[in-house]
Amino acid sequence: MTVQRQALVTGANKGIGLAIAKGLAQAGMSVWLGARDRQRGERAVQELQDTGLDVKLIEIDVADDASVGRAASVLAEHIDALHVLVNNAGILIDASTPPSKLRMDDIKATFEVNLFGPIRVTQSFIPLLKAAEGASVVMMGSGLGSLTLITDPTSIYSTVNLLDYTASKVALNAATVCFAKELASFDIKVNVVEPGHVQTDLNDNTGVTTPEEGAASAIRLATIGKDGPTGGFYGIDGAIQPW
Repeated sequence: MTVQRQALVTGANKGIGLAIAKGLAQAGMSVWLGARDRQRGERAVQELQDTGLDVKLIEIDVADDASVGRAASVLAEHIDALHVLVNNAGILIDASTPPSKLRMDDIKATFEVNLFGPIRVTQSFIPLLKAAEGASVVMMGSGLGSLTLITDPTSIYSTVNLLDYTASKVALNAATVCFAKELASFDIKVNVVEPGHVQTDLNDNTGVTTPEEGAASAIRLATIGKDGPTGGFYGIDGAIQPW
């Protein structure tokens, strides 16, 4: 008997997350669209369902322990295994204040979503991931998470100086490697991807690529199969990125 593969994408009611959810559903998966706001999530789900895709809503606020716990419990009532987890939810609070003047509350809030969120969600869904026998976890990173690129004067990333966002993505790379080491024995792949400079609300739509183009790398890593890589950092073109 063929069992339909299950996927969960956080922060998926718009932007890259919505494009990832759509792409995974088009690949034949049953997708749980994670959204913090129920109404926005329902609109996104309806949009995809209207095109014939198998997409359902799961309310989840990655910055809230109780919300993530509830989401994990709800999913466990409906599915026996989770084959793909895409930790997409992320925020950029302040793109103009220099590091020396950045509010500590904003730094903490950024880490709560961009770093602690993926850690919290991954930990909560590990039982379902283990049950899938060959699951894949994808962390949505950034070129700003590469210490090599942000210190390379020839890289465009070296021209950006966002303490809170950059530090959270650097730390996310480390968390990815740690999860990859632990979960390798369970055939669970854990990788981080760099979607490129995508047109999203996060950057006031100043990006140069579409959400669909930015979603491509995440979809590729989410569907790599048991023989795919783990513990890696990959760019929009699928190439390995420097840490």
